[in-house]
Amino acid sequence: MPSQIVSLVVNGEPREFIARPGVTLLAVLREALGLTAAKRGCAQGSCGTCTVLVDDRPAPACLIAVETVADCSVRTLEGVAVGGNLDEVQSSFVDNFATQCGFCTAGMIMVAEALLDRDPDPSEEDVAEAISGNVCRCTGYRPIMIAILDAARRRRGESVEGIEGTAPARPAEEAVSR
Repeated sequence: MPSQIVSLVVNGEPREFIARPGVTLLAVLREALGLTAAKRGCAQGSCGTCTVLVDDRPAPACLIAVETVADCSVRTLEGVAVGGNLDEVQSSFVDNFATQCGFCTAGMIMVAEALLDRDPDPSEEDVAEAISGNVCRCTGYRPIMIAILDAARRRRGESVEGIEGTAPARPAEEAVSR
């Protein structure tokens, strides 16, 4: 089959490119668009490192033929921070030490974004279910779950000081200088 023109809205920006049928969304994001936060992990949709949001739903970019999401909205980790400022989920991952090697982080943040967009007050069980398709080999999952629950509180405007398992929010400059 011949290549075709595919249109997507990626991180709020209309994009158009030529793609061979069957090329994955992950390949297009990484190779054609230079968006490398979504990682190549298992290439089987099992690990979650390639998770992006397609029309606001988590999806394994390694399994999706790009032509099947033509005219859809795709959001990657690169589209989460606004104006260079981390959003609540990203800040909470930093403040709660929810990353170690970082390989799973983009996918974890994307499923957290989708969860909190549809449920601003999730339970621990809701968080566990949301991240169940994402593998982390470093953290033991607890810091990730704490970070997502903390981010939900932040989005709701609740104070997080004194909540067991959460680190106090600190300015980015202080976090970087440590």
